[in-house]
Amino acid sequence: MAGEESLRFAVLGPVRAWWGERELDLGSPQQRVVLAVLLLRRARAVTVGELVDAVWGDEPPTAAVSVLRTYVSRLRKVLEPGREAGESPRVVVSVADGYLARVPADALDLGVFEQRVAEAKKLRAAGEVAAAAELLHAALKGWEGTALAGLPGPLAEAERSRLAEVRLTALEMRSDVDLRLGRHSEVISGLTALTVEHPLREGLRELLMLALYRSGRQAEALAVYRRIRSTLVAELGIEPGASLRELHERILTADPSLDLAAAQEAGPQESLAGEQPARPAQLPADLAAFTGRHGELARIQALLPEEGERPSTVVISAIGGMAGVGKTALAVHLAHEIADRYPDGQLYINLRGFDPTGPMVSPGEAIRFFLDALGVPAQRIPASPDAQAALYRSLLAGRRMLILLDNARDTEQVRPLLPGCPRCLVIVTSRNQLTGLIAGDGAQPLTLNPLTHPEAHDVLAGRLGAARLAAEPRATDEIIARCARLPLALAIVAARAATHPGFPLEAIAKELRDSQGSLDAFTGGDLATDMRAVFASSYQALSAPAARLFHLLGLHCGPDTSAPAAAALTALPLRETRTLLTELTRAHLLTEHAPGRYTLHDLLRVYATERLATEETPQEQERAVERLLCWYLYTADAAYTHLTPHRRRIPLTPPPPGCHPLAFTTYDQALTWCETERPHLVAAVHQAAATGQPGIAWRLTAALWGFFYLRSHLHDWLHTTRTAHNAARAAHDRTGEAWSLGDVAAALMSMRRFDEAIGHFRQAMVLCRELGDTHGRCQAVGNLGNAYLQAGRLDQAVEYTRRALALHQANANTWGQGIALANLGDAYRRLGRYDEATDHLEQALAVLRATGNRWVEGVTLDTLATLQHRLNHHDDAIHHYHQALEAHRDIGNRRGESHTLNHLGDAHLAAGEPEAAHTSWRQALALVEEFDRGAHPLTGLPLRPDAQEIRGKLHRLDQHTPDTGPHPTAAGLELTPSPTDTTTTRRPCRHATDPPERPPHS
Repeated sequence: MAGEESLRFAVLGPVRAWWGERELDLGSPQQRVVLAVLLLRRARAVTVGELVDAVWGDEPPTAAVSVLRTYVSRLRKVLEPGREAGESPRVVVSVADGYLARVPADALDLGVFEQRVAEAKKLRAAGEVAAAAELLHAALKGWEGTALAGLPGPLAEAERSRLAEVRLTALEMRSDVDLRLGRHSEVISGLTALTVEHPLREGLRELLMLALYRSGRQAEALAVYRRIRSTLVAELGIEPGASLRELHERILTADPSLDLAAAQEAGPQESLAGEQPARPAQLPADLAAFTGRHGELARIQALLPEEGERPSTVVISAIGGMAGVGKTALAVHLAHEIADRYPDGQLYINLRGFDPTGPMVSPGEAIRFFLDALGVPAQRIPASPDAQAALYRSLLAGRRMLILLDNARDTEQVRPLLPGCPRCLVIVTSRNQLTGLIAGDGAQPLTLNPLTHPEAHDVLAGRLGAARLAAEPRATDEIIARCARLPLALAIVAARAATHPGFPLEAIAKELRDSQGSLDAFTGGDLATDMRAVFASSYQALSAPAARLFHLLGLHCGPDTSAPAAAALTALPLRETRTLLTELTRAHLLTEHAPGRYTLHDLLRVYATERLATEETPQEQERAVERLLCWYLYTADAAYTHLTPHRRRIPLTPPPPGCHPLAFTTYDQALTWCETERPHLVAAVHQAAATGQPGIAWRLTAALWGFFYLRSHLHDWLHTTRTAHNAARAAHDRTGEAWSLGDVAAALMSMRRFDEAIGHFRQAMVLCRELGDTHGRCQAVGNLGNAYLQAGRLDQAVEYTRRALALHQANANTWGQGIALANLGDAYRRLGRYDEATDHLEQALAVLRATGNRWVEGVTLDTLATLQHRLNHHDDAIHHYHQALEAHRDIGNRRGESHTLNHLGDAHLAAGEPEAAHTSWRQALALVEEFDRGAHPLTGLPLRPDAQEIRGKLHRLDQHTPDTGPHPTAAGLELTPSPTDTTTTRRPCRHATDPPERPPHS
């Protein structure tokens, strides 16, 4: 964006911004909090809710969202003073339910600081200490005091603490490189001040002791140790750490290696000089049938230095993934492929982090095992664990070795085994996400997913032969699918098939098919090849609450789950549930495939269901399912009040204990949630019907009425409403049957199956009359009129719509009156009774606007514009089409928007504006193609002819052959009927100048 180079921001001190040399007024402290949050998220979106929490914490004002949007508007004006009206913001950008700041890293002082520190780390590791020191001094000079100074709110306080730690770490690093450069005296005063400010930080004391010692102040160095030891013992009851104690001992004995020159001259293996180092080769045998994983192998090999290139750090690859996904096989295969690049040997150990047959290997045991492999005599191995670890690192210093640490439990088990030499490669496999190793030690993560279908096919072919698979391709595909492309499961099944070469693969597939719901078919004869045992070793390592959440997830009905839905299953607070989800994700028993969305692997879902049957009573399972389904119902109802605010409320009782539905503050939030959760909402309706909860089934479909209509999810709508209707009828729930009959009819009408819709509306009308449900009866009568109108049966449309209008007037229902007047106006328009049509449409608009019914207002404006178009009042028509578009877009009615854009194109062409017509039709076509992908379930024909019709009009326009009449038609096969031609309008086909499909009565 223009001028972006001169826009600069600062957060390392007071929050400030400049255009060039001119500082900008960023407004109140709360407004600066908003900017600070956006800057700290580095071009990642921040939701409105997160911003509200950041500014006000747990007690936001009633109008918090409105005030927040005002802050954003003001910031945009300050940061982009030259932005013209109507031009989209370029710095603070709206995204979904929130905002993000598009600010380059070098335009933010924190970004510059982080870049310099990262580069300094690389230089220090490469031995370029002077250059690293220069960068660190420059980085720290950019701080102007306390970060985010003066900002209120909980987030600012938390970020201040975090950034203070970041700065302190950089100060420690700068002191370290200064000491390496011999600047002992220069760092003493700064380190002394820092130790006073941070009295428990042992790293600072080490640096200060070393600086004092090298400055000839040995007694003062020892005094520093005595002070921190006294503090730690008195306040925490602990002794100083091993590193600080070791430095103290070396100062007491005046260890010559502490002298700077001596330390620089000493060789890494001086203590073992003259001994021939051992060259271990401990890798297990490579898997003969290993295949695939080409992308993963390439990713790890890309981490390795080029031949002759000097590595700057230890390369650590952390291979993670669920049990049975093939981590060890990949790691061993890779190690064999690159072993020749590490001529000093390969170390391997199974750390047994999740071994069902024995205890986990401790770091001390692993180090002693490696010392043996490196040829250290028993009498040379020190007694203390810290000294053993130091000897281990010394032996690896200067050598090119590959270390494979298999089946690690956590970072604490791995970290002591890491070498200090940058010429080594460490490969770690674990079922846990080794987050600490990635964050603290620079490990490069690689998470293994199940094999692709071709890779799984190759695995079976390698074990069973390609010819056997080719003879039964369908059975082969089913075996792969039922093994969920998991290497261990494939190996177990392949072993069974290989030991019975006479068995057809179809018989093996049938065994798997018959065992669905259990893991009985995936037993390989020992614990290492038993899927149930392999999963159990991961499951048993969980905390009890996480284990409970895992097996309850087996009850979830959708393809994935959100944290709030998981909280409903467990009846736990959301914050606690998120912690448990993180535990499951780190254990690779759950996959966070998108932010906040979690999935279970197919075989893990089977295992979760098995655990559920043994660890939860049927009653608790039923309660968990009820909480989950109610969570979807009550959250959908919260969305329903935004999407259809004036529609009759669904009768609900209070939710069960432990069910905490979401609330929405905006229309867009509600619509976005429904779209995100659509597959789960559909599944929830079917699950409710299947588990004997028809009340939830029909209420949930009723709550989704507006969403299904707005987003044109017609098949989902029809299937769920039919499921709900059948459930209500089977349970003799007549109220539910009446509601769901109307919902089935509404879905059928949107699919243009008018005769079926009319039949269902008639049944609903009769049932509501029997139940004494006046509102439902009015609704059914009005919907019958609408269905007749859409079917082109105009006399019956007028009859039933007049009856509906009379009923709404008798019940003082102005909302219903507005809809009935709009439908009457459209019926009169189609009958060619234009004066009556205009009168009713204008009356309808007045009522619709008074009641805030933007939904039907948009349709009515389109109808009025269509009437004006037919009367050749093109300017008036274009004006009203634009008003209709505003109404459609306000409520997210994309189908209505596409129809109106189509009609607007017709009006522009009739007014002699072909370029404007082309633009409108292109926009309409894009929207139609977005939602009209389905086909009629009976005829197989497209649900709408709109896309084909619009393409025809665009083609004719591009070919410079416009229609021969003033008003082009949608299909291009006939002219629009003249005002006196009322016969053609009675047909159920649609013309381009028909109004958008109107929603059924609310």
